[in-house]
Amino acid sequence: MREVIQRKIFDYLLKNKIHNFVGVPDSTMKYFIDQGFKRKKILIATREEEAIGIAAGYTLSKSNSLVFMQNAGFANSISTITSLVQLYEIPLIFLVGWRGYLKKDAPEHVKIGKIQPNLLKLLDLHRKIITDKNWKTSCDWALKKLSNLESCALIIRRVSDE
Repeated sequence: MREVIQRKIFDYLLKNKIHNFVGVPDSTMKYFIDQGFKRKKILIATREEEAIGIAAGYTLSKSNSLVFMQNAGFANSISTITSLVQLYEIPLIFLVGWRGYLKKDAPEHVKIGKIQPNLLKLLDLHRKIITDKNWKTSCDWALKKLSNLESCALIIRRVSDE
């Protein structure tokens, strides 16, 4: 995804009442994260489960949150998603970098990249792949899910030049 689009996504979500951006950095969304640093609105966690817990706490205090991570971290946090976010119906937007989408990715990303779509389906987590062309409608969709008190995921594919 182009740099300018990632920066626009961050600003658009911030403008539309996402107050907290918590997560574990991933190169797939490096410009999104950098924009958050520039706006002083990013909180970096050491693990994805920690990021989800912090974001859930913010959300319970009536402050909308987005959790960002790569898909390997998403897989690591399935228990936290099911036993906290889904069990207590805490609405969050997940921004997930899809490593392993390309066959040329690092070997440790290929397997998780292959099974990621099935993991999201099994969790019954509604999702959209966000692109340079559909970013605004995808963000609006996620914001609507959040306003309906539903969690969802926006997926950013890793591209070859990262």
